Amino acid sequence: MSWEDSALCAETDPEEFFPEKGGTTRAARTVCMACEVRDECLDAALARPERFGIWGGLSEKERLALRHHEEAA
Repeated sequence: MSWEDSALCAETDPEEFFPEKGGTTRAARTVCMACEVRDECLDAALARPERFGIWGGLSEKERLALRHHEEAA
């Protein structure tokens, strides 16, 4: 069983995690914050790297900033 099998987003409308430009990410972030596999999701998104959507509670812009911060450390 992989982390994806336990992810709360699998029980949620995928549109929430891929909003239109300028759309709200509040609902997706709320789901992510309650998800027990949020860290695994974020790790997977950083490893790929995922360019779109909310993964592990972070937007693509936030993940990019995190990647740059980790590379600088």
